[in-house]
Amino acid sequence: MINKIEFSAKNLISNAGLFLLLEHAKKNGIFDLIDHDLVFDNASTNKIKMNHIKTMLCCNIGGIDKLERLKLLQSDPLINEFNISIKEPETGSRFLGNFSYKTTHMLREVNFKVFGKLYERKN
Repeated sequence: MINKIEFSAKNLISNAGLFLLLEHAKKNGIFDLIDHDLVFDNASTNKIKMNHIKTMLCCNIGGIDKLERLKLLQSDPLINEFNISIKEPETGSRFLGNFSYKTTHMLREVNFKVFGKLYERKN
């Protein structure tokens, strides 16, 4: 079943759907799962991973299909409200380059855990 959400507020920003996504992920512990279960070998990559993952989620919901378009989100007040620091496209590209088979598999396991949590909640 798909729930319909109707907005009646004035002056909604164009990326208002991001609020629902980020709140849902935060409330359901999805960011905690990612932070705990996705571990890169490089300590500095681990330090910045959540910011980049949140950025990529925002890009997906915002319809951004190329890294060059990240700049469209840099001044978005909603992005700033969630303390997401949108970096230059090259930085996002370098972060994605850190994924290996091992880390991709870790992220896959996180997806299975999230699905499991949602499935249990439904039943």
